[in-house]
Amino acid sequence: MSEVYKDRLWTKDFINTSIVNFALMMSQYLLLVTMAMYAAGEYNASVGMAGLVSSAFIIGSLIGRLFGGKHITAMGGKKMLIIGSVLIVILTASYLIPMGIYTLIVLRILHGAAMGYAMTATGTIIAQIIPPSRNGEGIGYFSMSVVLATAVGPLIGVSLIAAYGFTSIFLFSFAMAIISLVIGLTVKAPPGQPSKSTDSGKFKIMDFFEKRAMPISAVMFVMAFAYSGILSYVTAYAESISLIQAGSLYFTVYGITVLLSRPITGPLLDRKGANIVMYPAIIMFAIGLAVISQASLTMVFLIAAALIGFGYGNIQSVTQALAIKVTPPERLGLANTTYFIALDLGLGFGPFLLGYIVPSLGYRGMYMTLAFVVLAGIIVYYFLHGRRDKEITKNSGA
Repeated sequence: MSEVYKDRLWTKDFINTSIVNFALMMSQYLLLVTMAMYAAGEYNASVGMAGLVSSAFIIGSLIGRLFGGKHITAMGGKKMLIIGSVLIVILTASYLIPMGIYTLIVLRILHGAAMGYAMTATGTIIAQIIPPSRNGEGIGYFSMSVVLATAVGPLIGVSLIAAYGFTSIFLFSFAMAIISLVIGLTVKAPPGQPSKSTDSGKFKIMDFFEKRAMPISAVMFVMAFAYSGILSYVTAYAESISLIQAGSLYFTVYGITVLLSRPITGPLLDRKGANIVMYPAIIMFAIGLAVISQASLTMVFLIAAALIGFGYGNIQSVTQALAIKVTPPERLGLANTTYFIALDLGLGFGPFLLGYIVPSLGYRGMYMTLAFVVLAGIIVYYFLHGRRDKEITKNSGA
């Protein structure tokens, strides 16, 4: 009986932490897709300045994750989550105060930092409370909160602006922040395991990262870079090929595919190792990008969404589970920081670099190019993790 309880996944703390993560991430994605429109509409900002207002959040998030990962062992996940949540409540309320464009950029950076802080806490708490025997399954279910937020957040944001104007998105984000704080107060995080002190008083960049999580995080960077082409340009691409309805349905189909596949791929990861999921997922992702690059019918466009959902959606959860699997318990905070910084960098810098490709190759050429980037990712994965997956799985006791 005690063994069964020990391996329980769906505990109150697991569910509540996942809800907190979903509410915060939904607010994040809602604002990410609407802030450029807000800056242009309310401040007459140029395209470049409007983009900076939107992406300033990512800069702040990277800062928050860096310092969150370094301090979470000493502070504890629960305390860091509450501090981050309180700051998010204050900062989301601040959007309702009239301000200048440069003040808004500073607010976006501070909001991103607070969110990075809170997200480091939720990721670490989840890693601590998931039974080791169900690591892949647990991370898979938890990361569905991000998938749902990616699909629901932008939809709510655009709908609210159309119906009630920009003030409504700030009120909604404030409400989500309050809900996250209230639920976060009920979470019971396990006490962190103190790490051996190596602090010599000197600044060391590796004090902010976990080297064991770096290889799989590098794989995630490549995949996130490729997916940024979808996240940033799929709606504009759908409009350019007269498939506006398909563009609006893309994230719904993507989310449903991920939700349906996770109950299969998570347990498979725990039983058979990462390779049995990762290689098919990478291939599916590449095929999905190739299919969407040639789409001229709604059905073909949505088939591509399903292929990318199975591919990238599962790559994201598997790589996060692997970053945790290869890391000692006392370094989980830094492992999460390392992983999510790679993810954020891929999603953040991808659109900037791809923006130079679109004028030359067009959207179709960009997506076909990204399909080859993902296929090259198979080689990256093999050398950084795949060839040692059996050994790592055996050593981790999974």
